[in-house]
Amino acid sequence: MIDQTAYAEIVRTAIERVLTEERHTIARAGEMIFDALRRGGVLQTFGTGHSREIALELVGRAGGLVPANQLGIRDLVYYGDASPQDILDPKIERVPGLAERIWNLADIRPQDVFVVISNSGGNAAIVEMARLAVDRGHQVVGITSLAHTSRVPGERLIDLAHVVIDNGAPYGDAVVELPSGVGAVGAISSVTGALIAQLLVTEVVGHYARAGEDAPVFISANTPVGDDHNDRLMLAYGSRVRLGDA
Repeated sequence: MIDQTAYAEIVRTAIERVLTEERHTIARAGEMIFDALRRGGVLQTFGTGHSREIALELVGRAGGLVPANQLGIRDLVYYGDASPQDILDPKIERVPGLAERIWNLADIRPQDVFVVISNSGGNAAIVEMARLAVDRGHQVVGITSLAHTSRVPGERLIDLAHVVIDNGAPYGDAVVELPSGVGAVGAISSVTGALIAQLLVTEVVGHYARAGEDAPVFISANTPVGDDHNDRLMLAYGSRVRLGDA
């Protein structure tokens, strides 16, 4: 039967799996990110397709880390010389060399740490971004579907990331099968991915608290003190953290 209840039960199970089976890897990733931020690093996030949602979940939001920057294909237009038309093809994430063009437009420094998100873990831009980071000495956290990426040929995100967090999505992502037996609805990766992102942030902030330090965290700009608080913390990072998004 196809209805919201069928999907809700599957999502409930997926969330419980993340909260139990991925706690150790999330803790490892959180410690890695904390160490980098404490050394003056910035959390660089990257995802393509709907994984952009998870990259954005880690950046520029109330309750989120201030030293976090989203890298994206849109940067080629925002900060480079590409036209919007150049990046509208959804298959652009498969184009070799794309990640390096994005990298070269950002102020990435040696102490920065990366979170790269991809359900399949095999698109060219994802693998190249992870490869660039690893080859240049950065630590990389990968968020992916082990069920899907295990069926992807060639080099994958899991082959490069120092810590891999499984989002629990099945091959193809959607979980409620259609009566025809061909296709399904109800994607999982966005739900568990957002949960993983917030668990990561909480883990990082917990390290600051245990060290007796105030974590650099945004508060809502829609509060009386929000802008002043956030602007003061942003001063330490300048153009390394770019909050513009569309």
